[in-house]
Amino acid sequence: MAPTTGQERRPGAGGSGVAVGGAAWFMLYLLVAVTPLMIAVLADPPPGRDLWTEISVGLGFVGLSMLGLQFAVVSRFSAVNAPFGLDAVLQYHREISYVAMAFVLAHPVIIFVRRPEMLEVLNVVEADWQARFGVLSVAALLALVATSVWRRPLRLRYEVWRVLHGILATVVVIAALLHIEQVGYYVDGPWKRTLWAVMSLAFVALLANVYLIQPLRIRRRPWRVTSVTPANGSAWTVELSPVGHDGIRFVPGQFAWLTFGRSPFAVREHPFSIASSAEEPGSVQFAISEAGDFTSRIGELEPGTRAYLDGPYGVFSYERQEGPRFVFVAGGIGIAPVLSMLRTLADRGDSRPCLLLLGNPSLEAAPYRQEVEELGDRLDLTVVHVLDDPPQGWEGETGFIDGDVLDRHLGEGFERARYFLCGPVPMTDAVQAALAERGVPTDHVNLELFELV
Repeated sequence: MAPTTGQERRPGAGGSGVAVGGAAWFMLYLLVAVTPLMIAVLADPPPGRDLWTEISVGLGFVGLSMLGLQFAVVSRFSAVNAPFGLDAVLQYHREISYVAMAFVLAHPVIIFVRRPEMLEVLNVVEADWQARFGVLSVAALLALVATSVWRRPLRLRYEVWRVLHGILATVVVIAALLHIEQVGYYVDGPWKRTLWAVMSLAFVALLANVYLIQPLRIRRRPWRVTSVTPANGSAWTVELSPVGHDGIRFVPGQFAWLTFGRSPFAVREHPFSIASSAEEPGSVQFAISEAGDFTSRIGELEPGTRAYLDGPYGVFSYERQEGPRFVFVAGGIGIAPVLSMLRTLADRGDSRPCLLLLGNPSLEAAPYRQEVEELGDRLDLTVVHVLDDPPQGWEGETGFIDGDVLDRHLGEGFERARYFLCGPVPMTDAVQAALAERGVPTDHVNLELFELV
């Protein structure tokens, strides 16, 4: 994947409405997650079932429900993403997968520990279909998690992994539903069967939304590549213009998913930060660095190429963190969303002071260095370059952006500033820790990291 703004982040303040909306979605998530457990509790278990077996069944039900909800989490619903940001939602998708897997695995593990003779169901050749579907669901779940966690060591290309991920996730849920149907104890009776049918149809609808409805929606709003120009280092600026529509409205700092030269149904879809000003109508610009299979050839992209855009997404924006002063810390192509915010501030004639700390190997490798310097003529902007490999005679900052660098440049009243960090994880982790040590409130610090997918 391209090194875009990716995204383990603590969202900035968005007002009481955002907080209430987030709480409402969280409560709904919990309600749906425990609904199958309520079905299990109300069901009549067969004679001779002990407490631990029923506990294992309950954990399995909750795990299955959480896995089914994963389709909703990744569906990019605007109403769901608004309180948190899509990047934070996808981070939750990754982390909650481990919890769901633990619940699901607890179901067979408890049964095998309590009743070792049940291990014979692992022989899928001789086992009945009830056992086969259960084993298939668990095996697919383990494969899904393994290929996600170790995608790079396994050398799975992003496009291959994405197809495999979708297939395995579908197999996990459908096989589990068939397993429950074969067991039969918890879906007997009209109302229980109706409820399970509704939930199963909901899972299918979510799948259709991700793989059919959304691509059809995007297909109705195509874009065209108007220019591809090199920036410093290995970065490129790709400009898109809308075809037959007015484009998109976005807030500075957001990102979008792009597909170039293919159908929107293609799996080669990648997230990139919007680098242009939110005040520029029509076309949008993306800052893309050469890294990985796809982006290594971004400079070969031809003007006129058809493109599809899904977005905007994200809450990494000064518009959600209004303050008297802004401090931006960026490393490498992490300048992309920061550049969008700086351009927008300049176009709006904003006079609030800004400090930009830029970490790069060298001045030559610093993307958009010249434009950043020129923005200083339109903004109350102080730019500080921190270089790993400075040129001979360099008198500026060297090494990494750390607490000492912050102490030399933050100045008075730094606790009241709003901070925006985007770049490699080691850099953002170090800066975040240094700000915490200096008493900067947590809700004043916004993170945008690499590795969204």
